[in-house]
Amino acid sequence: MTTAAKSELFTVRDYIRYAVSRFNGAGLFFGHGNDNAWDEAVYLTLHTLHLPLDRLEPFLDARLLPHEREQLLDIYTRRCQDRLPAAYLTHEAWLGEHRFYVDDRVIVPRSFIAELLDEQLTPWIDDPWAVESALDLCTGSGCLAILTALAFPNADVAAVDLSPDAIAVAERNVADYGLCDRVELIQSDAFKNLDGRKFDLIISNPPYVNAESVAALPPEYLHEPELALGSGEDGLDFTRIILREAKKHLTDNGILIVEIGHNRDALEAAYPALPFTWLDTAAGDEYVFLLHAADLPE
Repeated sequence: MTTAAKSELFTVRDYIRYAVSRFNGAGLFFGHGNDNAWDEAVYLTLHTLHLPLDRLEPFLDARLLPHEREQLLDIYTRRCQDRLPAAYLTHEAWLGEHRFYVDDRVIVPRSFIAELLDEQLTPWIDDPWAVESALDLCTGSGCLAILTALAFPNADVAAVDLSPDAIAVAERNVADYGLCDRVELIQSDAFKNLDGRKFDLIISNPPYVNAESVAALPPEYLHEPELALGSGEDGLDFTRIILREAKKHLTDNGILIVEIGHNRDALEAAYPALPFTWLDTAAGDEYVFLLHAADLPE
C-alpha cells in the first residue's frame, strides 16, 4: 500500500486525502484533541512537515520531497497499526493556545478546567491577584498547574502526582514555561505528603472512569497510564478521597474544583447533602463541580 502511495501521491492535498481514507478504513478512535479523521490527518501532516498548524490552505498543492513522503507515510502507518494517540506520535498536546510535551508516561491532556482557568475562574474568583496558593492534584503532565500559575500570577502552585514518571514529564513542561520558581512538583498519593499545607484553590482532574467504561475503552486509550483512567466500580474512588480530605487543605475562603467526567448523577446520589455548583463548559454543565471550603465535610 505504501509503495503505491509513494508512486502516485505527490502533494500535501494528496497525502491528507490518503490519510483520511486510511484512518476511516482502520476505524480509528478520535478522542485526544481531534474528533474526526480529517482534523487528525491535517494535524499530523502539518506537524510532520514543520508547517504552521493554523495555515493549511497555502500548502495544499505543494509537492513533497521523497523524504517528506516517507515521514508522512510512516506516521500515518503508526497511527493506524499501533493505534497510538496522535499526541504520543508528535509528543505534543494543546489546551487552547498552550502547548505541552507529552509521551506515554502521562495521560494526554484534555480537561474542561483549562477553559475555566483561561477565564481566571470568573465569577468565582473576584481578584486573580488575591490567590496566593493553589494545588493541582493528579497533575499528570503539569498542564493544569501551569495554566493555574499563568491565570493567577501571585500564586505559588503545588503540583501533585503519585507517578514519578508523570512528575518527570511535568518537570519538563514547567521548565519550558519558565515556572520552576512558582510551580512545585510533589510526588504524593493524594494529600499524604501535604500535611499542614493549605491552599486558596484546589483543582483536580483525577481518574474518574468507571469499571464498565474501562473495560470498553478503545485501543487508543489503552496506551495511556492505567493509573490515570480508572477509579473503581463507579469511577468515584479518587473523588471520594478529595471530598474527604480537601477541607483541611483549604483556607477558610478557599474553593475546590474537580472534573468528574460523566459521573454527575452518581456523585449527586452519593453526596445528596453537598451543594455542588456545576460549572458551564463548552460541553455543558455536567463535568466540573465547585465547592466552597465551608460546604465540605469536616
